[in-house]
Amino acid sequence: MGTIAGTRGVPMMLDAFDAALVRELQRDGRISHQRLAELLGVSREAARARVHRLLETGTVRVVGIVQPWVVGIGAVAHVSLDVEGPGRAAADAAAARPATSFVSCTAGARAVVVELRVADESALEREFAALRSAPGVRGIEVFRCTRLVKDAYSPVREAESGPGAGGGPGAGGAERRPLVDDVDRALLGLLQADGRASFAALSERVALSQPATRARVLRLLESGAVHVTGLVDSRAVGVREAVGVGLTVRGSAPAAAGAAARLPGVNYVAAGHGRFDVVCGVDASDRPALLATLDALRGAEGVVRVESWYHLEIVKESYTYDLPLRPVNPLSGVLST
Repeated sequence: MGTIAGTRGVPMMLDAFDAALVRELQRDGRISHQRLAELLGVSREAARARVHRLLETGTVRVVGIVQPWVVGIGAVAHVSLDVEGPGRAAADAAAARPATSFVSCTAGARAVVVELRVADESALEREFAALRSAPGVRGIEVFRCTRLVKDAYSPVREAESGPGAGGGPGAGGAERRPLVDDVDRALLGLLQADGRASFAALSERVALSQPATRARVLRLLESGAVHVTGLVDSRAVGVREAVGVGLTVRGSAPAAAGAAARLPGVNYVAAGHGRFDVVCGVDASDRPALLATLDALRGAEGVVRVESWYHLEIVKESYTYDLPLRPVNPLSGVLST
């Protein structure tokens, strides 16, 4: 399951029914209460009440995950910061930059790890310079992602599975990408905030009819421009251990990345070049489960070296993008300038 850092209060621990409900919300965050009831064998009212409780307690957030290509993201890099003295100031400086999607203080060889998502190589260089200037940073080490193989927040469609799928750098399928206009971008911005917003609420915000709004949203979903999914508070699913893993491999990095992506507990896999050949994210309920996953990675075909870092504190984790939320001109049906 895709998980998120704790948000409001103490989340509910998921029972078997909640877990089944969450799995359906992760497949389709806009699934109707009636369909949930049919799938889970309960009344519509019971399904609605459970969904409402999960959302109200912050145990689950249903959000639209917009694919990077929609907003022009063409370069992703993982950066390890070599810090002299305490690492938190450097982590805070990194987290303050809009280009960072993930920042963590770690118990590893480097005090802080960062993920950058930017438009191009020039933007990456600017971000590298900014990170080198962060408090206490003596230097940086870079892994340049070329293929996003597995991402817990943006599940890969079955037809697009395999190295290079998933909508990130190196992904195929550009010919299937729809043109996205300002109204579409406004809808995507609204879905990022609330993936279960009704067509009526969305149509009011973008000043289109409900049928026109519904058609646009369905087109964005079917094209893969956005995936509406349930993000679960990690505490609710018993995640107690979170680590990052860098692999050095002999032979094909994409092949090793594909093998890593199939292992239980591995929720993120990227292939590339630089400090490592493959970078993975691993979640586990306890130390034995974590050790089992790490041993499986060490034993994977082609892997010759494994380096791991324990996430002591995730300072930032955000996969939303700035999208226009300007009011729509009700006479023209397009966003006002």
